[in-house]
Amino acid sequence: MRLEEEIKQVAFQNEYQKASINIFYTGNWLQDNQKETFKKYDLTLPQFNILRILRGQYPNPVTINLLIERMLDKTSNASRIVDRLEIKGLVTRKQCPNDRRTVDVIINAIGLALLSQIDKEDIHGPIRNLTDQEARQLNTLLDKIRQ
Repeated sequence: MRLEEEIKQVAFQNEYQKASINIFYTGNWLQDNQKETFKKYDLTLPQFNILRILRGQYPNPVTINLLIERMLDKTSNASRIVDRLEIKGLVTRKQCPNDRRTVDVIINAIGLALLSQIDKEDIHGPIRNLTDQEARQLNTLLDKIRQ
C-alpha cells in the first residue's frame, strides 16, 4: 500500500520529506512484523540482535563494549539485555581473565539452538517482495543516505 494511504496524508512538502517519512514508517513496519516472530521465542528485537552478534563471534567471547558497538539500536542497554539473556539461560557471562574489570559474554548451546530455530522462520519475508536486483539497489541507496 502507498505511504499516502497508510498514513492518510495527501501531500508532502517534497519528495525528500516523503522519502524520510517513508523510510521511518517502513522501518517501524518491518520491526513490528519481526516482533511477532520473536514473541514466539520470548525474545525482543534487541535480544535477538545480541544473540546474532554473539553467534557471529562464537566460540570467542565478547565484551559488552563490542556488543554496544555492533548493535543495530544504539539506544539499547546492552548490559541489561545480556542480564535478561543470561536469566533465560541463552548466554554465559564471566570475568575476563586478562582484565578483571571486563566481563566476557558468550552464547551457549541453548542460545545457538534457539537461533537455529529462528533461522527457519522467514523474518525477512516482506523484503522478498523485491527482486535480487531491487534489494541490491535498495541497499546501495540506503548506504548512500548514511554517507
